[in-house]
Amino acid sequence: MVFNEIIIGIVGGGQLGKMMIQEGKKMGLKFIILDPAANCPAASIADGHIIGDFYDEAKLRELAKESSLITYEFEHIAAELLVKLADEGYSIYPSPLTLKLIQDKFLQKTFLKENNLPTPDFIAINSLQELYKAGMLLGYPFLLKLRRGGYDGKGNYLIRGEAEVLEAYEALGGDKSLLMAEAFVDFRLEISAIVARGRRGELEVYPLAENLHQDNILRTTIAPARVSEELAIKAKDIALRAMELLEGVGVFCIEMFVASDERILVNEIAPRTHNSGHYTMEGCYTSQFAQHLRCILGLPLGSTELIHPSVMINLLGEKGFSGKARLAGLAEALRIPKSYIHFYGKEEVKGLRKMGHINVIDETVEGAILKADQVRRLIRVIGDKGGEVNE
Repeated sequence: MVFNEIIIGIVGGGQLGKMMIQEGKKMGLKFIILDPAANCPAASIADGHIIGDFYDEAKLRELAKESSLITYEFEHIAAELLVKLADEGYSIYPSPLTLKLIQDKFLQKTFLKENNLPTPDFIAINSLQELYKAGMLLGYPFLLKLRRGGYDGKGNYLIRGEAEVLEAYEALGGDKSLLMAEAFVDFRLEISAIVARGRRGELEVYPLAENLHQDNILRTTIAPARVSEELAIKAKDIALRAMELLEGVGVFCIEMFVASDERILVNEIAPRTHNSGHYTMEGCYTSQFAQHLRCILGLPLGSTELIHPSVMINLLGEKGFSGKARLAGLAEALRIPKSYIHFYGKEEVKGLRKMGHINVIDETVEGAILKADQVRRLIRVIGDKGGEVNE
């Protein structure tokens, strides 16, 4: 096959798909996306756009037939249908079987535990009575989680005491939902490792990143993470072992907690490029998006070496605003040296919606953090409805 005649199909047309296409265009690749939104971020640069639902078999088949191979930019899609297509001979990376395992948080954690990878304690919940029992076994507080779906804290409920058990159970759908309970981790740090695995099993891991959340949404990623060399090596080893066990092809994110007693526990795995890996775009020799394409195409993997300490800050829609997205304070923010904006092109702003990110690099981690704080104070994502603006 002639390389520049390869057509990559992407299930999803959000910002991760858009940034993957931007990297692929540098290599002469063509892309077709499947997304229900005509104006999704990737639509403006894709070579083709199939408008349809992620669970529509006819649309997925259309994508498969028009593509040399398929990948996906998020995990809440029809894994069973992708397994069926893979069985019919279509090339899909990462494997839909891996996706199917990861989609169910209980099955994912069970797989990790069975393979001696550290996780918080967890229990499947099939009734309200079992949830009360989980409180006795795990202790309070503990988390009730939807096994499937959920992101940015959605689908989780922190149960602080027995009086909240019924409320939590009903809030997450009760008997109509697949649920699990998980021990609350008294963590001092959240970290993540972006790991790449090629089609021949070769592995590369990026510098460990430190993640800061607010309202269960990632706000800041710092790379390299401010941890000891010993802890970084241990965390990378856990991430590499998880990737080898999953036999994933592509870029995965392994999210981990560093507990107050210095234990490292796997929180979740994402079988795709990840928000906490955006720092690689300016911070590393090979971005996570370029690396993902190298993986699924069977190309040699690129260097994951950090060029400069980097801080990524998410640009979220400001609370109280809606309507057409507007970026306020950009010129002032870009006066901060070595600041790089990535605005996703989402037309509508909502409070706390991810609208873009800015990467800031510097010679030191401390310098990058200082500059990122300056940028954060200067830039806002607002809308043409609601709120008050002082530009």
